[in-house]
Amino acid sequence: MRRKLYVVGIAAAMTMSLAACGGAKTDGKTASGADSAGGKVVDVVSWWSAGSEKDGLDALIKVFNEQHPGIKFENKAIAGGAGSQAKQKLAADLAAKNPPDTYQAHAGAELQEAIDSNYLQDVSGLYDEFKLREAFPKTLMDSLTVDGKIYSIPSNIHRSNVVWANASVLKEAGIDPATPPADLDAWISDMEKVKAAGKTPITIGMAWTQLNLFENILLADLGPQGYVGLFNGSTDWKGDGVKKAIAHYSKILQLANKDLMTEDWEPAMKPVVEGKAAYNVMGDWALASFNAAGKKAPTDYVYYAVPGTKGTFNFLADSFTLPVGAPHPDNAKSWLNTISTKEGQIAFNSIKGSIPARSDLTPEEIAKFPEYQQSAMKDFASDTIVPSIAHGAAVPAPVSNDMSDALAKFAQGASDEAKLQDELAKAAMKNQK
Repeated sequence: MRRKLYVVGIAAAMTMSLAACGGAKTDGKTASGADSAGGKVVDVVSWWSAGSEKDGLDALIKVFNEQHPGIKFENKAIAGGAGSQAKQKLAADLAAKNPPDTYQAHAGAELQEAIDSNYLQDVSGLYDEFKLREAFPKTLMDSLTVDGKIYSIPSNIHRSNVVWANASVLKEAGIDPATPPADLDAWISDMEKVKAAGKTPITIGMAWTQLNLFENILLADLGPQGYVGLFNGSTDWKGDGVKKAIAHYSKILQLANKDLMTEDWEPAMKPVVEGKAAYNVMGDWALASFNAAGKKAPTDYVYYAVPGTKGTFNFLADSFTLPVGAPHPDNAKSWLNTISTKEGQIAFNSIKGSIPARSDLTPEEIAKFPEYQQSAMKDFASDTIVPSIAHGAAVPAPVSNDMSDALAKFAQGASDEAKLQDELAKAAMKNQK
C-alpha cells in the first residue's frame, strides 16, 4: 500500500564544502583518518548508553567491526533521556569548532539550527554511493531532504503514539485489555475506573515525556492534517482545537502520578511493568522495559495507538551526521555506511525495538523481528505518517524545548490552561520564518 506522509518544510542555509576539512588537524587527530598515534579511529557520539539502546549499539558496533576491521570505534555515548545531555555538549563542541566524527540526532527539523549554522556537510552523495535512494521509501527521503540536500542518514524509525498498558490492572478495573478505547473521552473514562479500583491510572515522567504525551493528544483531537497544520501555519495554536486538546491533557494530568514527573521515561514506565499502574504513553523503545522484566504480550501487557490516532504513525528517526571539520571524515563515512546497510539495521533494530528505515527487507528478514516490530512495519507501510514534536521531526529544538518548559510549568501548577495555550503559541512562533 502506498505510504502517505505529511512533510514539514524546513529552510536551510548553504553548507561548507567537504574540502574545507581536508588536511585539518583537531585535538591530535588528522583528516586522513588516523589519530596522532597512527591508528585509524572514528569518534561517534550518541545517547545510547544503557538498556536496549546500548545493546543495540553494541550489535551495530559488531557489524561495523566486521565490515570495517581496520577502523577502531570510539564510543562517545553520553547518558541522558532523549539525548538531553548529549545535545548540550554537542552544541558547545560544534560552536567551538571541535566536532566529533559523527553524532546522533533526530532526523527532521531538529537539525535546522546545525544546518543554518553551517555545522553539517551535505551527505546526499552518500545516498547515491550506498544506493540508499532505492532502499529508503520515497516518503522518508522527502522528509530528510532540505532544499534538495540531505544532512543525515537514519538508522531506524520509531513510533511515538503508543499506549502501553498492564493487562492485569485493566482487568481488575473491569476493562477489557483487548479492546482499546475509541477516543480520548473513552480512555479518560477507563482511567477513572482504574483510579476507583485503587491503582494509578497513568504514569508520566519528566518534561519531554509530558510533551510526548501531549503531542499525541493534539494528534487525536486535531487529526493528522490539523496536527501537521500546526507546523505549516494552517492550524492556529490559539484555536479551539488546541484548546480542546489542552482540556483533555489537563484531565489526564489530574489522573496521573505526581512523584515521577522529574524522572526519565524508564522509572515512569516501571509501575506499569510491575502492575502498579495502568497506562503510559511512550515511543516503542519502551518495549525493552517489558522484555527485560520477562513480560509477554498480550498476557502481561498490551499496546495500541493512542486513542483517536489509529491509522496514524507519529514518527521519529535516529540518524547520524557528517559534521563540518570532522577529524576523520572518511571513517565517519564508513560508520554511516554500516548504519544504513541491511546487516546494520537488522542487527540494531531487532534489539532496540524500532524498525529499519529501509523498505527493501525480504519477508524472511522481516520474520526475524519480534511481533511488535512486525506490526509497526505493517503500520508504517499503510498509516498516515506525521512528525513528532518531542523528538525533533516536526519543529527545531528551541521550539520543542520551550513547549516542554511550558508543559512542565503547567504540571507544577504554575500556569493554567489559557496560559499554557498562550505559551505554546509563542513557542511555535519560533518556527515561523
